[in-house]
Amino acid sequence: MPENPAKPRSTPPRPSLPGRSTPKTPGPEHPGWKVDPAPDGRGAPTPPRGGTPAGGDGKSPLRWSRIVVVIAIALVLNIVLSQLLVPKGASRDRVPYSPTFVDQVKAGNVKDISSQQLAIQGDFEKEVTVTVDGKAKKITRFKTEVPAFADEKTLDALLQENNVEVNAKPPDTGPGFLTQLLLGFGPTILLVLLFVLLMRRAAGGGGGPGGIMGNFGRSQARRSETGDMRVSFADVAGIDEAKEELTEIVDFLKEPERFARLGARIPRGVLLSGMPGTGKTLLARAVAGEANVPFFSISASEFVEAIVGVGASRVRDLFKQAKEAAPAIIFIDEMDAIGRSRTSGSGFSGGHDEREQTLNQILTEMDGFEAGAGVIVLAATNRPEILDAALLRPGRFDRRVAVQPPDKEGRRRILEVHTRGKPLGEDVDLEQIAATTPGMVGADLANLCNEAALLAARRNHERIGESDITDALEKVILGAERKIVMADSDRERTAYHEAGHAIVGMLTPGADPVRKVSIIPRGMALGVTLSTPEADRFSYDRNYLLGRIKVALGGRAAELIVYGETTTGAESDIQQLTQIARQMVGRWGMSDAIGPVAVIPAAGMGPLMPGVSETSEHTQETVDDEVRLLIEAAEGEVLEMLRRERPRLDAMVHALMEHETLDQGAAYESVGLPMPESVDAPVQRPALPVEEEAEAAANGTAAPDPAPAEPDPV
Repeated sequence: MPENPAKPRSTPPRPSLPGRSTPKTPGPEHPGWKVDPAPDGRGAPTPPRGGTPAGGDGKSPLRWSRIVVVIAIALVLNIVLSQLLVPKGASRDRVPYSPTFVDQVKAGNVKDISSQQLAIQGDFEKEVTVTVDGKAKKITRFKTEVPAFADEKTLDALLQENNVEVNAKPPDTGPGFLTQLLLGFGPTILLVLLFVLLMRRAAGGGGGPGGIMGNFGRSQARRSETGDMRVSFADVAGIDEAKEELTEIVDFLKEPERFARLGARIPRGVLLSGMPGTGKTLLARAVAGEANVPFFSISASEFVEAIVGVGASRVRDLFKQAKEAAPAIIFIDEMDAIGRSRTSGSGFSGGHDEREQTLNQILTEMDGFEAGAGVIVLAATNRPEILDAALLRPGRFDRRVAVQPPDKEGRRRILEVHTRGKPLGEDVDLEQIAATTPGMVGADLANLCNEAALLAARRNHERIGESDITDALEKVILGAERKIVMADSDRERTAYHEAGHAIVGMLTPGADPVRKVSIIPRGMALGVTLSTPEADRFSYDRNYLLGRIKVALGGRAAELIVYGETTTGAESDIQQLTQIARQMVGRWGMSDAIGPVAVIPAAGMGPLMPGVSETSEHTQETVDDEVRLLIEAAEGEVLEMLRRERPRLDAMVHALMEHETLDQGAAYESVGLPMPESVDAPVQRPALPVEEEAEAAANGTAAPDPAPAEPDPV
């Protein structure tokens, strides 16, 4: 659905529910979408004793950054203390035992020594010059070692003879008891402190307000206050029926007393369903913007985590916050992510499955709404048929709003919304653009307007012209042009293929009018034939579907007639016509052999396990045979038509080889056929022989109304 940010609107005071006091005026806006306490203080967690912790965010002050800082300080302190407490003696230089040490003893220059096993250290009376690391150095403190083969008695006698003082223990003692205790147990104490801090951080296991698991189980919903919502019903166009359904929701949130006076109860849940891009999310935001209430937005997939029970915890937290901020709106997008039917054939999940527990918690919370709680749940899904029955029963999602694709008038108003801030040229006709875009939803039209603006900017246009919008539409529908060089033979074969599609579309009664034929490569296709209806269609008859099959066969048939063989260019055509034929036979009851029996489940889903067929092998063979007969009969008619109209086929190929692209007028003019004027005036086809006219009348092949058709790439 379209969405065009408008200027902020003045927001009237939020009404109060019966029996509740009027909330205070909201404070400053919160940046971004974030779940916060309400501006008037509702929903804020109870502050701990002694006031709010440092930081003012209501969380535990023991953050990871603080833990790291504490550990770093403790490590630095441990290193400093170890350096200060360990005594540092003067350094000693090693000297050779012989001859330096022995000669100095004999010379009476050794003052004292101390020994420990074979190691000796001591002091000289006078400085002695020795070589240390290749450099001469004067030392008085020395150390050396006694060789194992030296005579201890001779050394002892030599020391006594020269009056050398011998000590029993070395003078440089090790660290004291306290120092050893600190150095030995310091790292262990740090590790213990780290574990204690981590345990305090994770206090509460699954629900501590500042714990890891507590934050893990909190709701991830994004909250928008009244001043943040800039979307209103004025920004939603083309889906008036859905807006009317939601008007009651807005009225209840604005004036709850009017409903309570008559004993009315507003629906607790509203389910928005529709194809992607129709504007379900935009509608929910517009409801919140019109009602001026807090808006909690979350995707259903955000509830589910690897840990069982987290999703249910987040659901409880979300509904708790919404009740505290009531009146409020909870919007759950893609509800089918957790609301899938528990009886479907997708598997046999037990009662401990995370998605099932999350779904059960949502059901419980919606049942537990108190009277006058003022919390409304909006949910959106693209596949309402797969939702669990318990979710859709009255009392939960008891109102379902189908958001359908817009019609021609709706598309025009959507284009007006998306072109508000864009300068348009005088030649732009939004009515005509809406008529040529059947089947497009709001998101498609928004993309079209944006592509047109980008294209006009690249062309340095002051305003967006009709040519910009037309080229943007071709790019969106057909794809961007590819700058490749094709051989003349390939261009001619592509021209015959596309001309075959176009001729069959022009001459088949009730087929969609041909809008453009081109042999310029776009996207994955080498050429395109664009056919769109004059007006929207909501049902398709058998003749129209047969016409679609014939048009899809036109390109392949033209190649077969001209070249006697086919190419891989008909791949997408064959896939498209096969799908239509199988649905005609197996889903829509358009085959006498099968009858009005659905043998192909819708959307590929069935009540049985995946891979298990609902039909017998004989029925499947019958479906295949009917599909083949239907397609072969259509192919025979197309071949006969193109052989009869070979001059028109060659004429269009000649025009395509010359101009590469033919618009609607040029295409019909090249084959000598009048353009279709309207839905009620189909293209006139050449007169058939009397026998063929009688056969057509007997088969009831009158020209049906056109219906939307997709472009046919090669």
